Amino acid sequence: QVQLVESGGGLVQPGGSLALSCKVSGVTWVNPGIGWFRQVQGKKREGISCIRTGDGTTYYGDSVKGRFTTSRDNAENTVFLQMNNLSQEDAAVYYCGVDFNCDYELVQYRYWGQGTQVTVSS
Repeated sequence: QVQLVESGGGLVQPGGSLALSCKVSGVTWVNPGIGWFRQVQGKKREGISCIRTGDGTTYYGDSVKGRFTTSRDNAENTVFLQMNNLSQEDAAVYYCGVDFNCDYELVQYRYWGQGTQVTVSS
């Protein structure tokens, strides 16, 4: 079955950086779209990024453009999210998800992982 395992979350100071990884397995279709979304308890999902693994096209949510970068290693079935200049507004549980393609709002995925907590605090 499809599995996604996120790693790399933790505590970071405001202005700091953090890198997340998402290892994907069990996907049976070619060139999936793999992305990240985040969620704070009681609030709706916020789309962060998505990458089309076939051609590497990337998409970003407005709140993270210029600060976050997503990339992929197709050989390792892994997608990365480099997060720079973090603020307290970025604190959330970050999930990676996979679907046939990237969703317009970057929040709809057929499968997603358990999530990894990102805390931004001094």
